[in-house]
Amino acid sequence: MAQVIINSFEDFKAYEGKEIGVSEYLAIPQDRINQFADATLDHQWIHCDAEKAKEGPFGTPIAHGYLTLSLMPYLWEQIIEVNNSKMLVNYGIEKLRFNKPVTVDSKVRLRTKLKSIENLRGISKAVLSINIEIEGERKTALDADIVFLYHFVN
Repeated sequence: MAQVIINSFEDFKAYEGKEIGVSEYLAIPQDRINQFADATLDHQWIHCDAEKAKEGPFGTPIAHGYLTLSLMPYLWEQIIEVNNSKMLVNYGIEKLRFNKPVTVDSKVRLRTKLKSIENLRGISKAVLSINIEIEGERKTALDADIVFLYHFVN
């Protein structure tokens, strides 16, 4: 799928209430999980100990929920190219729900819709409804509303 190109607030506004797109799938190998554990100092056995995880509720290690969430900006950039913006600020996350664990070696992708966008004195506040999907699963890994502030160049 080709990237959506946004050059202005008006271009963005045209997607309000509509799906913007879907990213490619990204694999979640054990190495990625271990690197996230090292970065966050969260080395729980359910994430990092493959042998012990075999006896756990999922039969294999699972990715940290926040690892899955942290992939959102990378996957977002596959969907959209925003031009004429001097800055993007992560403003917030609303209604975040972790629905299903992402098991090691699964693949995930982002599906997003522009829930709303408003112009706040030159700053565009975009609320994106996101779903991180797991390949081959009906239930999503997570759902949330992500709020970005775009500072478009006039």
